[in-house]
Amino acid sequence: MADDKITEDTVQEGTDHKEISVAEFFEKNKHLLGFENPQKSIITVVKEAVDNSLDACEEEEILPEVQVLIDDLGNDKSRVEIRDNAIGLSREQIPKVFGKLLYGSKFHKLQQSRGQQGIGISASAMYAQLTTGEPVTVYSKQEGEPCHKFVVRIDTEKNEPEILEDEVVDPESDEFPGEKDYYFDHGTTIEMNIEAKYTRGHHSVRNYLKHTAIMNPYARVVLQEPDGNKIEYPRVSRELPERPKEIKPHPHGVELGVMLRMVDNSDARTISSFLQNEFTRVGRTSAEKVCEEADIDTGRRPNTLSKDETEQILDAAQEVDLQSPPTDCLSPLGEDLMLKGLKKELNPEYSTAVTRKPTVYQGNPFQVEVGLAWGGDIDEEGSFNELRYANKVPLLYKKSACVTTKAIEDVSWNRYNISQTGNRPQGPLYISIHIASVWVPFTSEGKEAVANYDLIRKEMKLALQEAGRKLGKYLKRKERKQVQEEKKRKLTSYAKEMGPAIAQLADEGDSDKIEDQIQAMVQADYNPEQL
Repeated sequence: MADDKITEDTVQEGTDHKEISVAEFFEKNKHLLGFENPQKSIITVVKEAVDNSLDACEEEEILPEVQVLIDDLGNDKSRVEIRDNAIGLSREQIPKVFGKLLYGSKFHKLQQSRGQQGIGISASAMYAQLTTGEPVTVYSKQEGEPCHKFVVRIDTEKNEPEILEDEVVDPESDEFPGEKDYYFDHGTTIEMNIEAKYTRGHHSVRNYLKHTAIMNPYARVVLQEPDGNKIEYPRVSRELPERPKEIKPHPHGVELGVMLRMVDNSDARTISSFLQNEFTRVGRTSAEKVCEEADIDTGRRPNTLSKDETEQILDAAQEVDLQSPPTDCLSPLGEDLMLKGLKKELNPEYSTAVTRKPTVYQGNPFQVEVGLAWGGDIDEEGSFNELRYANKVPLLYKKSACVTTKAIEDVSWNRYNISQTGNRPQGPLYISIHIASVWVPFTSEGKEAVANYDLIRKEMKLALQEAGRKLGKYLKRKERKQVQEEKKRKLTSYAKEMGPAIAQLADEGDSDKIEDQIQAMVQADYNPEQL
């Protein structure tokens, strides 16, 4: 009877459990994706759509055109429309991209891109239907193809798209949204109604797009605010960054669980060929060294390996001297483009940029870039301004938790002629830090801060110090110039009195001529332009 009771209780307990989909989970935990409040949510929606647009354009080497239109619907509701000139989506892709979480082409790729998780734009669609009860409307057109219109909602219990409308529309018709001067021959337009609070200031759509424009100077972005005000962030370069290439994983960046799955799914006939085919920078000689270190025969089939033997191989790979993974999977902005972006949006009196050589953490290549902008139109009051980027995407929130802030605080700024309060620089200064990586170690699903890895922090600090030295030289030169100008001004003022006095003492000469000679001597000896 006791056994029967246990079985019954166990069955009863099981009835309290229910399998949930990933969409249903995030529906109840939307804050994890950046939808914490109406003010932040509108930024998140715009960010995810703009990220997708820029990625899609760059993949096809198209100079990006992005339009963001926001209308106030009242009662803390807004209509958001984002339009781009990318290659567009096929009819088959549209419902899944916008109606299914964790659907995307980037998640399994070791290649730099703005979005990696496959959550962003579909989560925005989910947020729209959660807060307004309305689906998302998508128009997408590929070159030479008709324009497809879909109205889609997410079946959160199944994490599957529910198609409400599927039709072909004429982009020139009144049914197509927006003004016709925003129409592109190919691209995607997204419309959704969301609970939102449009504000201005540091945490705003306007500021996010300004930061985006700094790091993407080859893009043209237009924002239409709810009051009809239009802001254009113009393109200042027609040069696109180098297109990143996809690479295979490196043994130093693979964990045991992933390795076990790779072994189970492999159709390689030998462990040697498995290592060579599945990993980057592993040739025949390296594969043999790994197997020798692990004391496992290279000729065995991978699917005969036990868990312990697989772990032995993985551990051995850490001990063998393997080449670092290739870095052509990265697409840094580059110093020239970074400077163009800073100058365009900030109009500083001086700016400098540094791009570090690529390096590797946990088998994943990454690269750090830093830009400094000083003076000009930058506000003189208070502390510096920090611009944080991951794969060219601005990070607006959780600054104190980000490795970029930690790296800035590690630098002794007073060495570079910059005043400092505590560990923070002071003055009319913008510090821009960008990390480019195949896999950015974000601290959360919301992708708002980069984790404080020692190696990443070190690279950022070195880049900041190099840029700081350049700025310090400029400020020291400027200071010497100001001193010279002051000496020149004083001596020049004395020349008017010295000319007649010298002529009188010498009892000869023209006082005006003597004054001119003194002025010439002052000019020659105290010429700031020679510094």
